[in-house]
Amino acid sequence: MAWWKAWDLTETLQSELSGKFERLIVALMYPPYRFEAKELHDAMKGLGTKEGVIIEILASRTKNQLREIMKAYEEDYGSSLEEDIRGDTSGYLERILVCLLQGSRDDVSGFVDPGQAVQDAQDLYAAGEKIHGTDEMKFITILCTRSATHLMRVFEEYEKIAGKSIDDSIQSETHGSLEEAMLTVVKCTRNLHSYFAERLYYALKGAGTRDGTLIRNIVSRSEIDLNLIKCQFTKMYGKTLSSMIVGDTSGDYKNALLNLVGSDS
Repeated sequence: MAWWKAWDLTETLQSELSGKFERLIVALMYPPYRFEAKELHDAMKGLGTKEGVIIEILASRTKNQLREIMKAYEEDYGSSLEEDIRGDTSGYLERILVCLLQGSRDDVSGFVDPGQAVQDAQDLYAAGEKIHGTDEMKFITILCTRSATHLMRVFEEYEKIAGKSIDDSIQSETHGSLEEAMLTVVKCTRNLHSYFAERLYYALKGAGTRDGTLIRNIVSRSEIDLNLIKCQFTKMYGKTLSSMIVGDTSGDYKNALLNLVGSDS
């Protein structure tokens, strides 16, 4: 179906549906990269920026996925995603987001230079725990430009040097959205499926469902790795994603989510 025809259908659906169910169905009508472009655009429009949405998408996508999202964003909204992020954020948060968007982290070769990994770990220690004050740019540069396999080795070496995990150091040395962005990069590097399982769990846990997070993550991962995320979810929390959806949602919205998530077998 041509995108413009799908858009006509989307507008018709919006006039017929309402609430969370409408939001889910409309999300499903978007081609994959256009949906993520829309989520990023919505996170920046109007008063207040939803930094968590931007962090989640930019830290968890591959270089090729980000390239497609940037292309879709420019086609649909007539502006550059990088320029809009620069205009909507500031300071070290802006720097880490732009660095993530530029997609320098992917390295499918899986090659790790042990000496460079030790050097990076020492540089991170010197930039944080060893001195008074934190050299944020050193953290940003290493976290955003090294491959995942290399970073895994860096995290191991860091723990040997610092006597604590990189996560603990980030939590003690930074705060707010910058802390969230750095921790998200670390989590996605360690285990992408665990990261998404955690996002879904906290979207459903406690009073009130974070429907935006729930819809975005189920829709965007449904044709990529949702089955692997479901397995990780059960391992981490001792219950299935479906059971939490049943307990926390209702009606057509619940049924549509369960159809997307599929059986627990």
